[in-house]
Amino acid sequence: MIKTTKNKEQNDFLYPKLFADLEKARWVMATDINWDTFDINLLNDEQAQTIKMNAITEWSALPATEMFLRDNKHDSDFSAFMSIWFYEEQKHALVLMEYLRRFRPDLLPTEDELHAVRFEFDPAPALETLMLHFCGEMRLTQWYKKASAWHTEPVIKQIYKVLSADEARHGGAYLKYMRKAIDKLGDTAKVAFAKIGVLMASSGIAGKPLHPTNLHVSKANFPNDTVQSRLPDPSWLEKWLDTQIDFGKDQEKMVIRTIFNNLSTLFNEVIESAGDLNKLRKQFLANIAIE
Repeated sequence: MIKTTKNKEQNDFLYPKLFADLEKARWVMATDINWDTFDINLLNDEQAQTIKMNAITEWSALPATEMFLRDNKHDSDFSAFMSIWFYEEQKHALVLMEYLRRFRPDLLPTEDELHAVRFEFDPAPALETLMLHFCGEMRLTQWYKKASAWHTEPVIKQIYKVLSADEARHGGAYLKYMRKAIDKLGDTAKVAFAKIGVLMASSGIAGKPLHPTNLHVSKANFPNDTVQSRLPDPSWLEKWLDTQIDFGKDQEKMVIRTIFNNLSTLFNEVIESAGDLNKLRKQFLANIAIE
Protein backbone atom coordinates (compact mmCIF):
# COMPACT_ATOMS: atom_id res chain seq x y z
CA MET A 1 0.00 0.00 0.00
CA ILE A 2 1.42 3.37 -1.02
CA LYS A 3 0.87 6.16 1.47
CA THR A 4 0.22 9.56 -0.08
CA THR A 5 0.33 12.95 1.60
CA LYS A 6 -0.90 16.34 0.50
CA ASN A 7 1.77 18.97 0.34
CA LYS A 8 1.32 22.39 1.91
CA GLU A 9 0.86 24.04 -1.47
CA GLN A 10 -2.20 21.89 -2.19
CA ASN A 11 -3.67 22.59 1.26
CA ASP A 12 -3.25 26.33 0.67
CA PHE A 13 -5.21 26.25 -2.59
CA LEU A 14 -8.41 28.04 -1.54
CA TYR A 15 -10.58 28.05 -4.65
CA PRO A 16 -12.02 24.49 -4.40
CA LYS A 17 -13.24 24.90 -0.81
CA LEU A 18 -14.51 28.43 -1.37
CA PHE A 19 -16.40 27.18 -4.41
CA ALA A 20 -18.03 24.42 -2.35
CA ASP A 21 -18.85 26.69 0.59
CA LEU A 22 -20.34 29.48 -1.52
CA GLU A 23 -22.21 26.98 -3.67
CA LYS A 24 -24.02 25.74 -0.55
CA ALA A 25 -25.03 29.29 0.37
CA ARG A 26 -26.14 30.27 -3.12
CA TRP A 27 -29.71 31.50 -3.58
CA VAL A 28 -31.92 31.11 -6.64
CA MET A 29 -33.42 34.32 -7.97
CA ALA A 30 -36.54 32.67 -9.40
CA THR A 31 -37.52 30.74 -6.28
CA ASP A 32 -35.80 32.19 -3.21
CA ILE A 33 -37.00 35.77 -3.66
CA ASN A 34 -40.62 36.16 -2.56
CA TRP A 35 -41.75 38.11 -5.62
CA ASP A 36 -45.43 37.44 -4.92
CA THR A 37 -45.36 39.50 -1.72
CA PHE A 38 -44.76 42.78 -3.59
CA ASP A 39 -46.87 45.69 -2.34
CA ILE A 40 -47.04 48.65 -4.73
CA ASN A 41 -48.25 50.91 -1.92
CA LEU A 42 -44.99 50.46 0.01
CA LEU A 43 -42.58 51.60 -2.71
CA ASN A 44 -42.15 55.30 -3.43
CA ASP A 45 -40.24 57.07 -6.21
CA GLU A 46 -37.33 58.01 -3.96
CA GLN A 47 -36.79 54.42 -2.90
CA ALA A 48 -37.10 53.10 -6.45
CA GLN A 49 -34.48 55.56 -7.73
CA THR A 50 -31.95 54.27 -5.19
CA ILE A 51 -32.52 50.71 -6.39
CA LYS A 52 -31.55 51.80 -9.89
CA MET A 53 -28.36 53.43 -8.61
CA ASN A 54 -27.43 50.33 -6.64
CA ALA A 55 -28.05 48.12 -9.66
CA ILE A 56 -25.67 50.16 -11.82
CA THR A 57 -23.08 50.30 -9.04
CA GLU A 58 -23.16 46.51 -8.69
CA TRP A 59 -22.60 46.25 -12.44
CA SER A 60 -19.16 47.79 -11.87
CA ALA A 61 -17.99 44.35 -10.69
CA LEU A 62 -17.27 43.88 -14.40
CA PRO A 63 -14.35 46.36 -14.65
CA ALA A 64 -13.24 45.38 -11.13
CA THR A 65 -12.95 41.75 -12.24
CA GLU A 66 -10.99 42.78 -15.32
CA MET A 67 -8.64 44.69 -12.99
CA PHE A 68 -8.27 41.75 -10.60
CA LEU A 69 -7.46 39.31 -13.40
CA ARG A 70 -4.93 41.70 -14.98
CA ASP A 71 -3.16 42.50 -11.70
CA ASN A 72 -3.17 38.92 -10.37
CA LYS A 73 -1.75 37.02 -13.32
CA HIS A 74 0.78 35.60 -10.88
CA ASP A 75 -1.99 34.08 -8.71
CA SER A 76 -4.17 31.46 -10.39
CA ASP A 77 -5.88 30.52 -7.11
CA PHE A 78 -7.22 34.04 -6.51
CA SER A 79 -7.98 34.52 -10.21
CA ALA A 80 -10.10 31.38 -10.17
CA PHE A 81 -12.03 32.74 -7.17
CA MET A 82 -12.92 35.73 -9.32
CA SER A 83 -15.23 33.41 -11.28
CA ILE A 84 -17.36 33.11 -8.14
CA TRP A 85 -17.12 36.73 -7.04
CA PHE A 86 -17.90 38.07 -10.51
CA TYR A 87 -20.88 35.75 -10.94
CA GLU A 88 -22.41 36.66 -7.60
CA GLU A 89 -21.79 40.41 -7.91
CA GLN A 90 -23.31 40.53 -11.40
CA LYS A 91 -26.22 38.54 -9.99
CA HIS A 92 -26.71 41.35 -7.47
CA ALA A 93 -27.08 43.81 -10.33
CA LEU A 94 -29.42 41.41 -12.07
CA VAL A 95 -31.78 40.83 -9.14
CA LEU A 96 -32.10 44.58 -8.58
CA MET A 97 -32.80 45.06 -12.27
CA GLU A 98 -35.32 42.21 -12.21
CA TYR A 99 -37.10 43.98 -9.37
CA LEU A 100 -37.30 47.16 -11.45
CA ARG A 101 -38.32 45.23 -14.57
CA ARG A 102 -41.25 43.71 -12.72
CA PHE A 103 -42.39 46.67 -10.65
CA ARG A 104 -40.81 49.90 -11.98
CA PRO A 105 -39.83 49.25 -15.61
CA ASP A 106 -39.53 53.00 -16.22
CA LEU A 107 -36.41 52.97 -14.01
CA LEU A 108 -34.72 49.92 -15.50
CA PRO A 109 -31.09 50.88 -16.33
CA THR A 110 -30.31 51.11 -20.01
CA GLU A 111 -27.40 49.25 -21.55
CA ASP A 112 -25.64 52.57 -22.03
CA GLU A 113 -26.04 53.44 -18.34
CA LEU A 114 -24.59 50.08 -17.39
CA HIS A 115 -21.75 50.31 -19.86
CA ALA A 116 -20.80 53.76 -18.55
CA VAL A 117 -19.34 52.20 -15.39
CA ARG A 118 -17.12 49.85 -17.41
CA PHE A 119 -13.79 51.56 -17.91
CA GLU A 120 -10.20 50.48 -17.41
CA PHE A 121 -8.74 50.94 -13.96
CA ASP A 122 -5.08 51.87 -13.66
CA PRO A 123 -2.78 49.03 -12.52
CA ALA A 124 -2.45 48.88 -8.74
CA PRO A 125 -0.55 46.72 -6.22
CA ALA A 126 -2.46 43.46 -5.82
CA LEU A 127 -2.16 43.25 -2.03
CA GLU A 128 -3.41 46.79 -1.45
CA THR A 129 -6.33 46.17 -3.78
CA LEU A 130 -7.18 42.95 -1.96
CA MET A 131 -7.34 44.78 1.36
CA LEU A 132 -9.31 47.62 -0.18
CA HIS A 133 -11.97 45.23 -1.42
CA PHE A 134 -12.08 43.37 1.89
CA CYS A 135 -12.87 46.69 3.60
CA GLY A 136 -15.36 47.49 0.86
CA GLU A 137 -17.23 44.25 1.46
CA MET A 138 -17.35 44.97 5.19
CA ARG A 139 -18.89 48.37 4.50
CA LEU A 140 -21.32 47.09 1.90
CA THR A 141 -22.54 44.38 4.28
CA GLN A 142 -23.62 47.08 6.70
CA TRP A 143 -24.87 49.48 4.02
CA TYR A 144 -27.25 46.83 2.68
CA LYS A 145 -28.48 45.98 6.17
CA LYS A 146 -29.38 49.62 6.64
CA ALA A 147 -30.94 49.75 3.17
CA SER A 148 -33.16 46.80 4.05
CA ALA A 149 -34.29 48.57 7.21
CA TRP A 150 -34.97 51.84 5.35
CA HIS A 151 -37.11 50.29 2.63
CA THR A 152 -40.74 49.55 3.38
CA GLU A 153 -41.65 47.26 0.48
CA PRO A 154 -41.18 43.59 1.56
CA VAL A 155 -39.58 42.17 -1.60
CA ILE A 156 -36.80 44.75 -1.80
CA LYS A 157 -36.27 44.47 1.95
CA GLN A 158 -35.63 40.75 1.46
CA ILE A 159 -33.35 41.35 -1.53
CA TYR A 160 -31.09 43.71 0.42
CA LYS A 161 -30.86 41.19 3.27
CA VAL A 162 -29.79 38.53 0.77
CA LEU A 163 -27.21 40.84 -0.80
CA SER A 164 -25.84 41.81 2.60
CA ALA A 165 -25.25 38.15 3.48
CA ASP A 166 -23.47 37.61 0.15
CA GLU A 167 -21.17 40.57 0.74
CA ALA A 168 -20.28 39.27 4.21
CA ARG A 169 -19.31 35.91 2.68
CA HIS A 170 -17.22 37.66 0.05
CA GLY A 171 -15.41 39.57 2.77
CA GLY A 172 -14.69 36.27 4.51
CA ALA A 173 -13.23 34.86 1.29
CA TYR A 174 -10.99 37.91 0.80
CA LEU A 175 -9.83 37.48 4.40
CA LYS A 176 -8.71 33.94 3.63
CA TYR A 177 -6.61 35.21 0.73
CA MET A 178 -5.15 37.86 3.04
CA ARG A 179 -4.15 35.12 5.49
CA LYS A 180 -2.60 33.15 2.65
CA ALA A 181 -0.62 36.22 1.56
CA ILE A 182 0.74 36.73 5.07
CA ASP A 183 1.73 33.06 5.32
CA LYS A 184 3.61 33.43 2.05
CA LEU A 185 4.99 36.97 2.18
CA GLY A 186 5.03 37.85 5.87
CA ASP A 187 5.65 41.50 6.71
CA THR A 188 5.41 42.58 3.07
CA ALA A 189 1.74 41.60 3.04
CA LYS A 190 1.18 43.07 6.50
CA VAL A 191 2.55 46.45 5.38
CA ALA A 192 0.13 46.54 2.44
CA PHE A 193 -2.87 45.58 4.57
CA ALA A 194 -1.97 48.00 7.37
CA LYS A 195 -1.48 50.86 4.90
CA ILE A 196 -4.99 50.48 3.45
CA GLY A 197 -6.46 49.80 6.89
CA VAL A 198 -5.16 53.15 8.15
CA LEU A 199 -6.53 54.89 5.05
CA MET A 200 -9.97 53.30 5.34
CA ALA A 201 -10.28 53.92 9.07
CA SER A 202 -9.07 57.52 8.83
CA SER A 203 -11.45 58.32 5.99
CA GLY A 204 -14.36 56.99 8.01
CA ILE A 205 -13.42 59.10 11.01
CA ALA A 206 -13.17 62.14 8.73
CA GLY A 207 -16.78 61.60 7.67
CA LYS A 208 -16.33 60.31 4.11
CA PRO A 209 -16.06 56.52 4.16
CA LEU A 210 -14.02 55.16 1.26
CA HIS A 211 -15.33 52.37 -0.91
CA PRO A 212 -13.94 50.99 -4.20
CA THR A 213 -16.78 52.69 -6.08
CA ASN A 214 -15.89 56.23 -4.95
CA LEU A 215 -12.12 56.04 -5.40
CA HIS A 216 -10.26 57.62 -8.32
CA VAL A 217 -8.87 54.75 -10.38
CA SER A 218 -7.89 56.13 -13.82
CA LYS A 219 -5.65 59.14 -14.38
CA ALA A 220 -6.61 59.27 -18.05
CA ASN A 221 -10.30 59.68 -17.17
CA PHE A 222 -9.91 62.10 -14.23
CA PRO A 223 -12.12 63.52 -12.79
CA ASN A 224 -14.69 61.09 -14.18
CA ASP A 225 -12.68 58.13 -12.98
CA THR A 226 -14.79 56.83 -10.14
CA VAL A 227 -17.71 54.47 -10.57
CA GLN A 228 -19.96 56.93 -8.75
CA SER A 229 -19.00 59.79 -11.10
CA ARG A 230 -20.39 57.76 -14.00
CA LEU A 231 -23.82 57.12 -12.53
CA PRO A 232 -26.88 58.98 -13.84
CA ASP A 233 -26.81 60.82 -10.49
CA PRO A 234 -23.16 61.14 -9.34
CA SER A 235 -24.20 62.67 -6.01
CA TRP A 236 -26.41 59.72 -5.15
CA LEU A 237 -24.08 57.81 -2.80
CA GLU A 238 -23.66 60.61 -0.25
CA LYS A 239 -27.40 61.29 -0.19
CA TRP A 240 -28.19 57.58 0.14
CA LEU A 241 -25.82 57.18 3.08
CA ASP A 242 -26.47 60.45 4.89
CA THR A 243 -30.19 61.17 4.51
CA GLN A 244 -31.84 58.00 3.24
CA ILE A 245 -30.47 54.85 4.86
CA ASP A 246 -28.92 57.04 7.60
CA PHE A 247 -25.55 55.36 7.79
CA GLY A 248 -24.14 57.52 10.55
CA LYS A 249 -21.05 57.69 12.72
CA ASP A 250 -22.12 54.81 14.95
CA GLN A 251 -22.51 52.49 11.96
CA GLU A 252 -19.18 53.63 10.53
CA LYS A 253 -17.48 52.98 13.86
CA MET A 254 -18.83 49.43 13.71
CA VAL A 255 -17.29 48.93 10.26
CA ILE A 256 -13.93 50.28 11.43
CA ARG A 257 -14.07 48.08 14.51
CA THR A 258 -14.68 45.06 12.27
CA ILE A 259 -11.63 45.98 10.20
CA PHE A 260 -9.47 46.38 13.32
CA ASN A 261 -10.71 43.09 14.80
CA ASN A 262 -9.90 41.16 11.66
CA LEU A 263 -6.46 42.73 11.32
CA SER A 264 -5.81 42.03 15.01
CA THR A 265 -6.43 38.36 14.32
CA LEU A 266 -4.35 38.35 11.13
CA PHE A 267 -1.41 40.15 12.74
CA ASN A 268 -1.77 38.58 16.19
CA GLU A 269 -1.67 42.08 17.64
CA VAL A 270 -4.09 44.30 19.57
CA ILE A 271 -5.41 47.07 17.29
CA GLU A 272 -7.85 49.58 18.72
CA SER A 273 -7.20 52.67 16.60
CA ALA A 274 -5.75 53.93 13.36
CA GLY A 275 -2.76 55.07 15.42
CA ASP A 276 -2.16 51.51 16.66
CA LEU A 277 -2.34 50.23 13.11
CA ASN A 278 0.03 52.89 11.81
CA LYS A 279 2.60 52.01 14.51
CA LEU A 280 2.40 48.39 13.41
CA ARG A 281 2.82 49.41 9.78
CA LYS A 282 6.05 51.20 10.68
CA GLN A 283 7.24 48.16 12.63
CA PHE A 284 6.54 45.86 9.68
CA LEU A 285 8.49 48.22 7.44
CA ALA A 286 11.40 48.15 9.91
CA ASN A 287 11.29 44.35 9.93
CA ILE A 288 11.56 44.27 6.14
CA ALA A 289 14.53 46.65 6.22
CA ILE A 290 16.37 44.36 8.63
CA GLU A 291 15.82 41.25 6.48
